[in-house]
Amino acid sequence: MKVSVIGGGAWGTTLAQVLNDNGYDCLIYEINQNYIKEINNNHIHPIFKNKLNNNIKATDNLEEVIKYSNIYLLAVPTKVVRPVLNEMNKYIDAESTFINVSKGIEPETLKRVSEIVNDEINKENISGYVCLTGPSHAEEVIDRQLTLLVSASNNLKLATKVQHMFANQDYMRVYTSNDLIGAEIGGAVKNAIAVISGATTGLGLGENARAAVITRGIIEVVKVVKLMGGKESTAYGLTGIGDLIVTASSENSRNFNGGRKLGQGLTVEDIYKESTQTIEGFRTIYALNNLSLKHNVELPMINTAYLILEGKMTVEEGLNALLKRDLKPEIID
Repeated sequence: MKVSVIGGGAWGTTLAQVLNDNGYDCLIYEINQNYIKEINNNHIHPIFKNKLNNNIKATDNLEEVIKYSNIYLLAVPTKVVRPVLNEMNKYIDAESTFINVSKGIEPETLKRVSEIVNDEINKENISGYVCLTGPSHAEEVIDRQLTLLVSASNNLKLATKVQHMFANQDYMRVYTSNDLIGAEIGGAVKNAIAVISGATTGLGLGENARAAVITRGIIEVVKVVKLMGGKESTAYGLTGIGDLIVTASSENSRNFNGGRKLGQGLTVEDIYKESTQTIEGFRTIYALNNLSLKHNVELPMINTAYLILEGKMTVEEGLNALLKRDLKPEIID
């Protein structure tokens, strides 16, 4: 079976390797010419430099990739998901399956990626949508280290099909879920909390502070999941607290490292200049702050992080503002 991978960066190329390990042929769409050369000529991962199977190929010809198969693995930053899908729609002429691995919410519309797919792809050409998500660093998966993911879809039969596509007995175990909303939202909100966790580290605070951010962060994850129509129980699984732990406590997390640089005094503009990869958490903070205002739901850490990103307060001032909030019981509801 063939799979078309849209995006040949850290995650897209890594998952192409997973699929290839499992017997699938993959063609990757990528616009970065250096990435294409690394994949096609040197047969190495363009970011992590791991050896790739020789039959994994990449091209900048979107039409070729669209015609290659009717299964599309979406692995591009969420900020370009809509324009990329719009361009893909010009070439898709048959029922197709969309598997998304990007984690974010569109700030302007507050839409999840599944909703953006429905906006941009002709309805008759969508046979199903799956969100493949969970606690995972691409640099560990490309090394074939043990990883657990969740295949979430409104169509449980399709979720099971994707589960079997990616699972293997060597290093990848995949569960299924029919809570698509909860899975998509959990994966997005944890990026924002990871930025905040990184900021505390950048300030020089210790493990106590990080544990506090992660624990209080899961409460904000649960609030947003429930607000958007997902199941609270999903937020306590792999796609919520599991993903939050790995992202908010790891040096490998680009969101954590982006937050750490904020804590060290760098501006958002400076951080983007230094980063070669998208920091989804910054964009998600804007989306969640908009959501908070729209629904009049308090998200203390997210709201404070938004003010920091906007340059309206420093990280130190944000921390002080949070510490000065009224004292209250710890109630998890």
